[in-house]
Amino acid sequence: MQKLQFPHYVFRFKSSENKKYIFDQIRKKFVVLQPEEWVRQHVVQFLISDKKYPISLINVEKQLRVNGIQKRYDIVVFDPNGSIRILVECKAPKIKIDQQVFDQIARYNLSLDANYLMVTNGMDHYYCQMDYQRETYAFLRDLPDYRNIKAADRP
Repeated sequence: MQKLQFPHYVFRFKSSENKKYIFDQIRKKFVVLQPEEWVRQHVVQFLISDKKYPISLINVEKQLRVNGIQKRYDIVVFDPNGSIRILVECKAPKIKIDQQVFDQIARYNLSLDANYLMVTNGMDHYYCQMDYQRETYAFLRDLPDYRNIKAADRP
């Protein structure tokens, strides 16, 4: 797999039936190592190792309903109170981050009301903070660390 624009992390791999698998510590199982999964696992490690989010608050690849249609989000980080702090959309490194990708995460967020959004293909990362009162958002240079989010930043 190609080197991504994240720090170096250590992963567990296995091979079976000519397929390579990577261990997902959130789902507690090996999953097929595809380019998008490679990005997703880097984001999970980034959230845990660098941003210090507790594993217990991170959820990976769960279903949600958007306009009556079943969809799957990549990563959600919850607040301890159960509201959604961060919604992450991961793409394979070869996928360009464009308006279509931002539209996708915006549609998902209509159902989730996350405080922060992250869109990444492993090479380019974009972060936004939502302001629901003003119905706007602001691009950020980085996601806040777990300990640095004040109650005032929450909806």
